[in-house]
Amino acid sequence: MRKTTGAIGLGAALAVSAVLGIGTSGAAHAAPAKPQSLYPPSALVLTVGWGTDAATTEVQRAVTLSCRPTPTGTHPAPAKACAELRSVGGVFGQLRTGAESGRVCTKEWHPITVTAEGIWDGRRVSYEHTFANNCFKSAAPTMVFEF
Repeated sequence: MRKTTGAIGLGAALAVSAVLGIGTSGAAHAAPAKPQSLYPPSALVLTVGWGTDAATTEVQRAVTLSCRPTPTGTHPAPAKACAELRSVGGVFGQLRTGAESGRVCTKEWHPITVTAEGIWDGRRVSYEHTFANNCFKSAAPTMVFEF
């Protein structure tokens, strides 16, 4: 008799909770999807590696860079790198990749390739640039690939 009364009580409690909407039914009260931010996404993976192109280069170093809403990531100077990218509208080809005047580099051919993959202001970007050697890469007045 006790077991029957307990089972009836449990069944009644479950029925009442189902009618009142109490329980694990989360689909009925799901919040509508909202964007996480008012800003378009901006998240990049930057790499450096020895070789003549990105397809055959072994990545030596890689960092992340996100510029929206605030500069963050594993890049050592995210604020400076983001400011530099904003100044060229996120067009990597407009970054100054030539050597600074007065800097002397050897003409040794030991290519080093830098890449950028990801999203900048909501649009997909894919960039690759090969320097003749590490001296030319270090001489370029850009903070984006200084890591």
